[in-house]
Amino acid sequence: MTKDDVAAMVLAAKKKSGMTWEGLAETLGMSPVWTHAACMGMVSMPEEQARTLVRTCDLPEEAVSVLAECPTKTWDQTVPTDPCIYRLYEIMGVYGASMKALIHEKFGDGIMSAIDFEMYVNRKQDPKGDRVEVVMSGKFLPYRTW
Repeated sequence: MTKDDVAAMVLAAKKKSGMTWEGLAETLGMSPVWTHAACMGMVSMPEEQARTLVRTCDLPEEAVSVLAECPTKTWDQTVPTDPCIYRLYEIMGVYGASMKALIHEKFGDGIMSAIDFEMYVNRKQDPKGDRVEVVMSGKFLPYRTW
């Protein structure tokens, strides 16, 4: 059984039960973004959450160890063609250098961690049309000299 196999089983169970990512995340005691990433095999899941997910989604017991495995973080496409994901690439293409410049100006030479990291996706009501609000928060990691 692979992480892709488990991801497919989670998606099938979610569809069959009508669960939402937010509801599943609440069951696990985690955030919806992290829950989705873990279910899709992009991050490892602690055993307690893996066992809860297996019970909730009625997955085989073997899925617990698969969910807990350290992932190989790869994706099939250099630039995705899905419009929603592509727009995020476009945002980084347009604003990535600006974000980098502002991070360096405010913190110095370093990067934002994607390991010590949180992200939230919210719906923000607006009379001109609802807006997608993405909030990212990562620990600053300064480059060091030696």
